[in-house]
Amino acid sequence: MTRLNPHLRLFAQLGIKALPLTLIAGLLAGCMAPSPYAPRLEGNQTGYTDRALTQNRYRVTFTGNTVTPRETVESFLLLRAAEVTRAAGYTNFVFDTRNTRTNTSVQTVPYGPPPDPFWGGYYGRRGLGGFGGWGGWGFAYEPAVDVVVRTNFEAYAEIVLLTPDQAAKEPRSLNAADVITHVGPDATPPKPNQT
Repeated sequence: MTRLNPHLRLFAQLGIKALPLTLIAGLLAGCMAPSPYAPRLEGNQTGYTDRALTQNRYRVTFTGNTVTPRETVESFLLLRAAEVTRAAGYTNFVFDTRNTRTNTSVQTVPYGPPPDPFWGGYYGRRGLGGFGGWGGWGFAYEPAVDVVVRTNFEAYAEIVLLTPDQAAKEPRSLNAADVITHVGPDATPPKPNQT
């Protein structure tokens, strides 16, 4: 009995049409990495932002790309809140509001040859007499596109900065130094292997 490589088995199950798109998607996914913990620069869609609303109230956000897990996005928001607290000269903070938004986009990606005005007919599927221009019958229910769904997460919060006296009276307060100690190492990019 011959056993197929798991990747080849997947291609066999998906069929020959999915092979090129699956290969491209796999190559692109292999190139993508989760969003790094970094400020969102002009023109970028990922990273953190913060803005002072009052002397002791800030709005903080972190937006990840499509391969950044929700947990990571929320951890990076927590880390940024702690860093903002320390930079402003406070020791503790509390979340006044906090939420994570899921952004989903749907894109259709055509596959196969482009429609030909002479042979292509309906989406490049029908040739003369209803026969497919490239060997198929051109059934109307057979889509000429793949649907790609992308999801990314954006965590946002308003934080209130607290002095040590205020923090002692607030059971929900978080110590900024503790948060940085526990979450900070997760935000540090791994060092490249040196050989």
